[in-house]
Amino acid sequence: MAFDPLLLVYALPLAAIWLGWTWYQRQRSRAALEVLEDNRQAGLMEPNTLHPVIDPARCLGCASCVRACPEKKILGIIDGKAALIEPTMCVGHGACATACPTDAISLVFGTATRGVDIPLLSPEFETSVPGIFIAGELGGMGLIKNAIEQGRQAIAAAADLARKRPGGPGVHDVVIVGCGPAGISASLGALERQLDFVTLDQSSLGGTVAHFPRGKVVMTAPGHLPIIGEVRFGEISKERLLEFWDSVIARTGLKPRFEEQVTAIERQDSLFEVVTGKGRYRTKTVLLAIGRRGTPRPLGVPGEESSKVLYRLIDPEQFAGRRVLVVGGGDSALEAAAQLADQPNTDVSLSYRGTAFGRARAKNRDRVNQLVSSGRIKQLLETQVHSIETDRVHITGPNGPIELANDVVIICAGGLLPTQFLRDIGIEVETKFGNL
Repeated sequence: MAFDPLLLVYALPLAAIWLGWTWYQRQRSRAALEVLEDNRQAGLMEPNTLHPVIDPARCLGCASCVRACPEKKILGIIDGKAALIEPTMCVGHGACATACPTDAISLVFGTATRGVDIPLLSPEFETSVPGIFIAGELGGMGLIKNAIEQGRQAIAAAADLARKRPGGPGVHDVVIVGCGPAGISASLGALERQLDFVTLDQSSLGGTVAHFPRGKVVMTAPGHLPIIGEVRFGEISKERLLEFWDSVIARTGLKPRFEEQVTAIERQDSLFEVVTGKGRYRTKTVLLAIGRRGTPRPLGVPGEESSKVLYRLIDPEQFAGRRVLVVGGGDSALEAAAQLADQPNTDVSLSYRGTAFGRARAKNRDRVNQLVSSGRIKQLLETQVHSIETDRVHITGPNGPIELANDVVIICAGGLLPTQFLRDIGIEVETKFGNL
């Protein structure tokens, strides 16, 4: 049989395409595996909210889920199958499940090894305590669009209930706790319905977003805000998003009460009394729009109540030229220390009780190691803060006590989940172990 030269014409390009595609797949798989292994070594494998679980038997490895994820790089393809490679960065968009052509992705809360506490809610976002509603991140959804929508729907249900309940002098229709996306949306809905309401927040405007590092890019789908209408953010920096919320408050006349932490919610017949550090509010209904981090986790040492003690770093430039101690061993602590070390004439110390920064990403560990080597950061492993004074900090370590001259202490020790707060109110909480 004669050799047909046309075979070479077609076979060689096809072979080149196949080899190129194979090389590309291997490179992509290797890159995704490196990210996954980095997170495994750092102990960052437990998602904080709704997240995908992939059935490898159904997965085609088509990468539709990877392309659909608005956050990018949360999912990857490893050895021809989709994998969740950045578990702690997933915020529960759910676009991956919608995009999967074979229904290989399920969306769940928690994992088999780590449960996630989720309050039981009705379709109207009412808790097991009639008259108390929850919207946003506390209900398990970290997405800004979802928080806005839930705030809008929850305030509608709260308004309907408030109309049916008896009131009286000094009784509000609703007290909204939290001034993040869900709280702002609910507040605008209350304003639109001309309700008698008050909005409280233990910190400042923006909720969880306000705690993000400076310059962090936030991504969200379009949402509908009462009074304002549809808002389209797309990809937006933290600062621009907070500016938007500021403009909403200015345009609508909302008057949230900041720096007022709710300490208890007490039932009084068909009403509630919301107790804060500054007063008491009687109300027909309550809408909780707080984050899942709750309040910052304190160290519990003498002097911690000082005004020089902070629990997050927002603007590193304001600490230029000062003596700063950062406490913690996670990503937030390492990122804070590195950002402070970039400021001129700033004396930065980093204290952590562990022997190594095992729960931080490799890129943050590498950056801090470089800054330690260059003398920009003083690293204090296996140490704990003993007490805080006006111009110094006392620390205990394996080699005895350490005294540091100090102007500012930034504690990055995570937050206390508000689970006990919810249970004290009487709200039923269910622990999810990898299920909806």
